[in-house]
Amino acid sequence: MKNCLTSDLSEMFLRSRWGVTMTKKRMVLEIGMGTDIRGADPTKAACRALRDALWHNSLSIAPALGQSLDAMIVDVHIGVPRPELVDKSQVMAVLPHGSGSVTVVEGGLEIHNDEGTNSTLIANACVVVSLDIA
Repeated sequence: MKNCLTSDLSEMFLRSRWGVTMTKKRMVLEIGMGTDIRGADPTKAACRALRDALWHNSLSIAPALGQSLDAMIVDVHIGVPRPELVDKSQVMAVLPHGSGSVTVVEGGLEIHNDEGTNSTLIANACVVVSLDIA
């Protein structure tokens, strides 16, 4: 989970259109878990993990700092079995506000049924919400 916890996200400097130096600062770290009980679909489990992380919060940090909700920079990190099968565009579509990125790595769990004919997938999500602030 080094991608979620390193400080380089908060140390990245960005230049605004007015020539003022802005700094991307991490404001919120959210954690979620999602499953696909019978289908073993990594994208479905990843989307559910992201929803779990987001839907338990109502963030008012952007408006409190005089910024719109769409100013939020949302970096989503997903750990799930078979990460190469995750449709990142479907995961991004879950975000109600802001823009950002999706990174998917090997993680989570896969539990096979007794017959070995099906499995349950568990995905974990780490959501880092940042804002550009002076």
